[in-house]
Amino acid sequence: MADFFNTPGGIAIIILAQVLAVVAFVMISLLFLVYGDRKIWAAVQMRRGPNVVGIYGLLQSVADALKYVVKEVVIPAGADRTVFILAPLTSFVLAMIAWAVIPFNDGWVLSDINVAILYVFAVSSLEVYGVIMGGWASNSKYPFLGSLRSAAQMISYEVSIGLIIVGVIISTGSMNFGAIVHAQDGSFGLFNWYWLPHFPMVFLFFISALAETNRPPFDLPEAESELVAGYQVEYSATPFLLFMAGEYIAIFLMCALTTLLFFGGWLSPIPGLPDGVLWMVGKMAFFFFLFAMVKAITPRYRYDQLMRLGWKVFLPFSLAWVVFVAFAARFDWFWGAFARWSVGG
Repeated sequence: MADFFNTPGGIAIIILAQVLAVVAFVMISLLFLVYGDRKIWAAVQMRRGPNVVGIYGLLQSVADALKYVVKEVVIPAGADRTVFILAPLTSFVLAMIAWAVIPFNDGWVLSDINVAILYVFAVSSLEVYGVIMGGWASNSKYPFLGSLRSAAQMISYEVSIGLIIVGVIISTGSMNFGAIVHAQDGSFGLFNWYWLPHFPMVFLFFISALAETNRPPFDLPEAESELVAGYQVEYSATPFLLFMAGEYIAIFLMCALTTLLFFGGWLSPIPGLPDGVLWMVGKMAFFFFLFAMVKAITPRYRYDQLMRLGWKVFLPFSLAWVVFVAFAARFDWFWGAFARWSVGG
């Protein structure tokens, strides 16, 4: 049996099993993310939230998913049928394949490539095409306006996210997520993590992640008051489910990136406690809680405020931070905190 797994067929089976394990983790997590999002929103508004299907309403997300699956798929008469169907599939698939380079523990990663950050950035940049295709194929002005808003918004805030990540790359000297996490390992626990030297960028990254994933207060592409739900308005049943699943998977990916880039990934915050996958998943869940709280307590931005924040505040600030980190890493300022590659961290 051991010899079989060294053959091409055995290697293919191992890779398929690993892919299925990651997909199963993301999809099962998705059910609880939606449940948690609704429960947190209900708690802030002093409501019960989902509480009927299953114990404490835990199976409500499963019931909703089944409802979408068994409903009839309605395609508008004037829509481009091919593009209309491809749009939600594109959003879902691109959101899923980004997880191929996300490590959950030391060595627990599907593809441990040296350009993992470039891979995630390239895949996440393509996700806007699913939204644009959905808005255009619907052959209606409201979905089209929503898709145009989403394209402008995602491009605006991807620039800031990219520059923030460049600062982390300069500090580490690597674009591999495993190397970034190992660079944050040290005898001071959580005070060795990048959130401390890159403190201002943590807030910019989190806010940019909200805008990148169309989450409130930056959910302008789906603004019900103006666009009747935006690019999704003509979608129902399974295609709508795929759009929603892709959005939540992208949100969970941003939680994973925040954990890996600034909060030590699978590293324990307290020296002496064992590292492991539970720390990674726990930190991701915490950041999703912050995403849900922002949705519950903040009002929606106007579109001109959204674009002004991205281009006139976040872009120059993140660009200035890259220059500062480059100098700090080159000249070993702050006891090498910005140059982990030069101190062997």
